[in-house]
This record gives sequence, C-alpha cells and structure tokens, in this order.
Amino acid sequence: MLEASDGKVTPVDYKRGEIPKVAGGLYPPERVQLCAQGLILRENGYVVERGYVYFVASRTRVPVEFDDELVAFTRTQAREFRRVVAEGERPAPLVDSPKCAGCSLSGICLPDELNWLHTEHAEADPSRRVRRLQPARPEALPLYLQKHGLQLGVSGETLQVREKGQVVQEVRFIDVSQVNLLGNIQVSTQGIRELCTRDIPIGWFSGGGWYYGMTVGMGHKNIQLRQAQFRKAASSRGSLKIARAMVTSKILNCRTLLRRNHKDLADERRVELKRYAKQAATAGSVESLLGIEGMAARVYFGEFSGMLKGRALPFEFNTRNRRPPRDPVNAMLSFLYALLAKDCQITLQAVGFDPYLGFYHQPKYGKPALALDLMEEFRPLVCDSTVVWVINNGVVSPNDFIVTTAAATMKPEARKRLIEAYERRMDSLVTHPTFGYRVSYRRLLEVQARLLGRYLQGEIDHVPTFQTR
Repeated sequence: MLEASDGKVTPVDYKRGEIPKVAGGLYPPERVQLCAQGLILRENGYVVERGYVYFVASRTRVPVEFDDELVAFTRTQAREFRRVVAEGERPAPLVDSPKCAGCSLSGICLPDELNWLHTEHAEADPSRRVRRLQPARPEALPLYLQKHGLQLGVSGETLQVREKGQVVQEVRFIDVSQVNLLGNIQVSTQGIRELCTRDIPIGWFSGGGWYYGMTVGMGHKNIQLRQAQFRKAASSRGSLKIARAMVTSKILNCRTLLRRNHKDLADERRVELKRYAKQAATAGSVESLLGIEGMAARVYFGEFSGMLKGRALPFEFNTRNRRPPRDPVNAMLSFLYALLAKDCQITLQAVGFDPYLGFYHQPKYGKPALALDLMEEFRPLVCDSTVVWVINNGVVSPNDFIVTTAAATMKPEARKRLIEAYERRMDSLVTHPTFGYRVSYRRLLEVQARLLGRYLQGEIDHVPTFQTR
C-alpha cells in the first residue's frame, strides 16, 4: 500500500504473521525489500523518506528509515542478486535459520538436508539438525478415470466429469496434482489448455494399463540443472557412480521386503542378495551392473511367492514375465510399475530434469530413462509391497482377471481397487533413514529427485539413495 501526505509517499508492506523476535523487529530481507520499493518510487519522481512493515497478526507497524546505510546495502544486494541470476549460481543454504521453518520454498531449497549431507555432519544426530518437511504429504492428489466414454471438461475452478452429457463428478483444480486417463476418455480443448496452464500433467494409458505418455505445460525453466544432467550423463564414470548407488539401494530394499514378509526365507537367500548388493557397489561397468541386477532379481522373484500367505494360495507366481504379463501377479506388477514410472516422470519434470536422459537406463527413443532410474529403489517398497498387500488381504482374487494363453488382464473393478491401494501406499508415511523425519512416498520421490539435482550440480558429494530399515 502507498500512503501520500504533504507531497511525500510512504510504502507500507503487509505481512500476515507476527513481529519477529529480533532486534528492531525486522529481518534484513524485510528492510531491503521495503527500501527497494522506496528506491523505485524515488527514481520515478516521488519523495520517499521512510516506509512501514505492518504485521497483521500483531496489528503493529514497524518503521524503516531509508538512510544512506540502508540504501547502500540495498543497492549492493541488488547487484549481487543480478550476478547470481546471470551466473546461475545457487547461494549456499542457510544454517539453522528460523526463517526456513515457515518458508514455503523450504521443500525446494532443502537447507537442513543439504547441510546434513555435507561430510562434517555425517556422524551427527539427525533428529536435532533436520527439521521435518511441511507438509509431510502433498495436499493435491491424482485423479484417475477409466470408464469408457467419460468426458472431462472445465467449469470455473473445477474439473467436471460427464457421462452421456450428465455431470457425475466435480473436482476442484487445487485438489488435483495429475490427471490419468485409462482407455477412451475425451478431454475438452478448454480442459487441456487449463490443465497445461496450471502445470497439472495428463497421463495417457491404454484400457489395459499400458502407459503411452503425458501432456504437460511449458515445463520447468531450470536450464542449469539440465546442463549438469547432460554433462554427467556424457561421462561414463559419472554415470556409473550414480547407477551403482541406485542398483545397490534397490537390491537392499528387495532384501528388506523379503525379510519383512517372507514366511520362511532361507539364510542363504539373504546372504546372496547382500553379496549382490556389495558387487553392485563396485561394478566396473554398466553392463556388469545389469548382470548383477539380473542375478539379484532372479533370487528375489524366486522367493516372491513366499510373501503370499493364506488366502493368497490360488495365486501362482513362478517368475517375472512381461510384455505381456502372463499371470495375474505379473499383470499387477507391470501395471503398478507403469504408474510409478508416470509419477517419477512427473516429479522429475517438476524439479527441472529431462526425464528421457538417464544414467543407468540407456537412452532410447521414447523411453523415460531417468524416470526408470529414479524408480529403481522404490519398486519393491511401493509396487511389490502393494501387490503383496492386495493379495494377502483379499482385495483381489483370481476371478478378477481374464487369463488366456497369451496374457493376463485385470477387470476394471479390480484395477480400480489396485489403484486405490497404490495411492494409499504412496500416501503412507515413511521415516527417512538419513534425516529422521516422516514423509509420504510421493513427497519422498520429490526429495530424492531434488537431492540428485544438488549432487549433479556439485552441492553434495555423494549420490542420494533411500534404503528402508
């Protein structure tokens, strides 16, 4: 707000919170912001001597005099800001700053996490250093539509789902993180345009659950991150280091899932998986890593049926098969892997990566290689555990599938229940083994993607991975 009196103009900056408990009642950024407003007014011919910051919760104004010292400091900060932007240099994260706790960008900046991952903090207690991310779960959730003939349109601030011209469901835009369409479902031009404008991606699937691709808006503008990604991908040594960490973490998470759920896991199988994890950590090439992962997968899926209990006996699982899957268990695994790949691709694009250039999965036309990289360590924890849960709890039965000599296909109602179970798993809270706080798996994907970006840009010195305990 601007107040004018006796030929002078006074800017008033409104803050919704209370007055900070610091000397003078203001932090330096608040003084600089107000002074910058005053300098702009001066350069446009107004007489400005001071300004005020009004804190709504305290109902109090704090005066700020635009003296020579503050003006000089503000101009210095403006020059430094322009330099940082021009050079693409990210400032170092703040250390234990009270400003970070209430900042809406702390989930992007990750100041506590980056400071923790520096070598000097490696042996400290994370519970005293890393503050919990807020919120632990994203408030917006995915929307899935799979009934043939539905139409998706827009009305004001809501998405409308219509069937035969009648509105059957309305969802507010602010409650939607992504839209997923399975089968022949129509979206209006206005709907596509509005979803692109709001950066809400549209995922396209076949009626059988095959993931075709995605419609997104203009995308992220972080070209520096993509340059770092391309530089690292061009280095065989750099790519191998990242690939080793991802595969090692995946094998250890597979081992953990078996230990938690297998009714009678032989000791030699646990030893084998641990040995393969150690071999993956020191593999000399991506080709060797592929072989090690394949041998570990053979052991893991060879014991997979041991996690299916009681009422799950009608389900048979002998080995992993795909394209197409030939039994109900593989059909569910393939479908959930497609959903997870879609979520990883959305996350990577939101962070600023190119999802088609990976480090472990090699570039191939139309293959989101980096999304497949990111999902490796989450396959057993999210997808495999969901399949085990729906089978063991009777959420699905063999009658929910159409099985032929060529393939196994889920019926629509079974797919709906499987999607619900997957989303509950993605929404469940898990304790981060490094930082000690609890976040949902969906939020965890974003944290890991952002930390990978910081590794590529040289801000942390080791590849971030997630291994559940």
